[in-house]
Amino acid sequence: MMNQGYDRDMTTTPEAREFVSLLKSLRAVRQFADRPLPPEAIRDMHDVIRWSGSASNRQEFQVLWVEDRAKLRQLSELKGYARHLAGAAAGAVIVTWMQSDVLNAFDEGRIAERIMLAAHAYGIGSSIGMLSRESRGAAQEILGLSEDRTVRTTISLGYPAEGALRGGRRKPLTELVKRLQV
Repeated sequence: MMNQGYDRDMTTTPEAREFVSLLKSLRAVRQFADRPLPPEAIRDMHDVIRWSGSASNRQEFQVLWVEDRAKLRQLSELKGYARHLAGAAAGAVIVTWMQSDVLNAFDEGRIAERIMLAAHAYGIGSSIGMLSRESRGAAQEILGLSEDRTVRTTISLGYPAEGALRGGRRKPLTELVKRLQV
């Protein structure tokens, strides 16, 4: 399926329905089992990072793949919303350096969602995290980064712990999507 371009007509195929089902079933997982991630899943997630789109396709980002539990714990203790890194088998920390904070945030969101979906395809749970502005300097120190690098978005990854998956509560579609008539 990768790199086959838009030649495929997926409009009514079982593959299209299966893919959409995968997209709809992604849930945030914040508690993880003590179980390593398989190398083939990690390799595929890394490849998905490589193929992720970015602003003007410049790829002015780097993803730090962290499996060191002590570093994950240190990052989880910083202000923001990344406590779930403490129990994760791995963490992906997105580092950006474009001058535009808006473009950095845009790219971070795209990359994060793709990492999470690639993990989900392997049954690996994930949750996006965020380090607050006042914590970014400490994160740079923990990760050995220079001050010209922005560290804001994290993704915790691991197999879901028992009872970690909850049902997806969603608003009715009519509240979220409005089709404009021509």
